[in-house]
Amino acid sequence: MKMKKSKGERIGDVFIYAICILLMIACIYPFYYVIIYSISDPAEASKGLFLLPKGFSLETYMGIIKLNDIPSAYLVSIARTVLGTGITIFCSSFFAYLVSNQKMYYRKFVYRFVIITMYINAGLIPWYLTMKAYGLQNNFLLYIIPGAISAYYVILIKTYIESLPKELEESAKMDGAGMFTIFGKIIFPLSKPIIATVGVFSMVGQWNQWQDNYFLVTDAKLQTLQMVLYNYLNQANRFQSMSSSAIDASAAVSSITPTSVKMCITVLVVLPIMLVYPFAQRYFVKGIMMGAVKG
Repeated sequence: MKMKKSKGERIGDVFIYAICILLMIACIYPFYYVIIYSISDPAEASKGLFLLPKGFSLETYMGIIKLNDIPSAYLVSIARTVLGTGITIFCSSFFAYLVSNQKMYYRKFVYRFVIITMYINAGLIPWYLTMKAYGLQNNFLLYIIPGAISAYYVILIKTYIESLPKELEESAKMDGAGMFTIFGKIIFPLSKPIIATVGVFSMVGQWNQWQDNYFLVTDAKLQTLQMVLYNYLNQANRFQSMSSSAIDASAAVSSITPTSVKMCITVLVVLPIMLVYPFAQRYFVKGIMMGAVKG
């Protein structure tokens, strides 16, 4: 039976709920403000917004989309995110499976050698020279090969794999299954929660990454969306005149402002991840908990 709460407990519950609601609003409102500003008339929005957009307008979005380098940059970012995430998931999970195998020679040494990379970083110049020596300058492979194996992801997946019943692998070996068969048909399917967690981490990281593009890519055809919009964001005043000229001069539109440019760029970069994340969220908490604590 439910115990009747005292007046003090009810007041405490109301206070806690009120604090939680205020914190939720504080977290959500900034992004909501960016969205309503981006779809408002730039001239009206510059006078101030609070809860609702003023003078609905997609003028700034039209200006951004009509620029020649935006569509190709979008495709490069999507290809980088999809391929990079897929390769990271496969390589990190298979490597984690190998170092969790008790029969692998020097597995502890190899595992610790990978983990130590989380604590030791050679720095920017050695990284740049290494990538250039591997021929990854102005090469699409720069976006997917260096991140194929992540020490952090290996830790999560390895710990999760070690929590699975060993009898499943042993019975598969007795039936004649090889290493790849065991991994592909038993270990990998049973590791979906932690795989989804790693996939979300990797996807967000790949989508938001721009430093490698900044230092090693000069080819306009390989520029990512984040790098292109980063350049426009730093030159919002110049982009204002560029995007205004890209729009049909006969249309009765108000002038684009640097602030509206920044708001639209923010939405374009963040929105794709915001749309994909909810589909993997149901695995996220379970995966991160089971991958971080063994047993």
